Amino acid sequence: MKFTLEKTSGKARACSIVTAHSTIQTPVFMPVGTLGSVKSLDMEDVLDTLGADIILANTYHTYLRPGDKTIAKMGKLHGFSTYPKSFLTDSGGFQAFSLSDISKPKKDGIEFRSHIDGSKHFFTPKKVIDIQTNLGSDIMMILDDLVALPATQERIKVSIERTTVWAQESIDYFRTQQAKGICTEQNIFAIIQGGTDKAFRTKSATELCAMDFDGFAIGGLSVGELNNEMYDTVEHTTQYMPEDKPRYLMGVGTPEDLIENIERGIDMFDCVMPTRNARNGTLFTSFGRINIKGAKFKEDPLPIDEECQCLTCKRYTRAYLNHLFRAKELTYFRLATLHNLHYYLNLMREVREAILADKFVEFKKEFYLKRQK
Repeated sequence: MKFTLEKTSGKARACSIVTAHSTIQTPVFMPVGTLGSVKSLDMEDVLDTLGADIILANTYHTYLRPGDKTIAKMGKLHGFSTYPKSFLTDSGGFQAFSLSDISKPKKDGIEFRSHIDGSKHFFTPKKVIDIQTNLGSDIMMILDDLVALPATQERIKVSIERTTVWAQESIDYFRTQQAKGICTEQNIFAIIQGGTDKAFRTKSATELCAMDFDGFAIGGLSVGELNNEMYDTVEHTTQYMPEDKPRYLMGVGTPEDLIENIERGIDMFDCVMPTRNARNGTLFTSFGRINIKGAKFKEDPLPIDEECQCLTCKRYTRAYLNHLFRAKELTYFRLATLHNLHYYLNLMREVREAILADKFVEFKKEFYLKRQK
């Protein structure tokens, strides 16, 4: 990986990340393709229509179905999915958290039962690296111990101590594998934990950032805390993260969350929000959100967003999308998903241009003004 910090505007950063498969310009939003597929879209949509340079797939889900060994035999994620650009794979730590009724973190890994067939499995730091090696992702995430908020001080303490131990085990194993000629085109990121406690975040960030990782993520946020608590935690944590490596905020979030956290020095984001909300009828626009299933859109001749240049907005009306949603037509899912992801990706491109021109403050002000009209 080659990382270049090109420009700052305040703490907001415009960077480039070069992997074996693509050049990623930041700030960047990564569409979520959990099973190696962005729901309702094909790879022509993702690559050509949206122009995404990196997408996210999930270790837990692809391990269970179709299996990481199957994916390896079929050309790894790039060959199997035919998406030629970069993949980032999450480690499965979040799934252990979100499926807590069928999983249990232990000292040396996470024990869980498959949500598909109930079979028993155990993820260790080394095992998730082996799985991600089979997947061939450009950026792999280490196994971490994530807790819901609010949580007790003792549980958060266990979380960060366990995450640090697992991180050391992960980086040692990963570099040993690379020395053997394995996963030489892959990169590895650590995940900083600590809830919203600044002392715990300082400890976790300091310990992890002293290790030889290619980039660093902030995890364990957007899991029940207030927005201002998230923003304060990010602002506190980024001061301990290297300036010469990527900074990734995992699982966040709304367009407002992206703007606020870019202002605090974050480079990379992912979230299911634009795709999931699209399927449920919520569409993101330059002036805020709309719910397309509302009766007021039944005879509305306007596009979703008159400022938007996505395929959906250039061709179809709100009335048509309202009809498709109410009629449960499958075409709706593709058109709505294309719009929401285009909005997110285009927002990141506009933010990048503002940072390069050292006008991020002005951009942020205009971003919020449009939402007040």
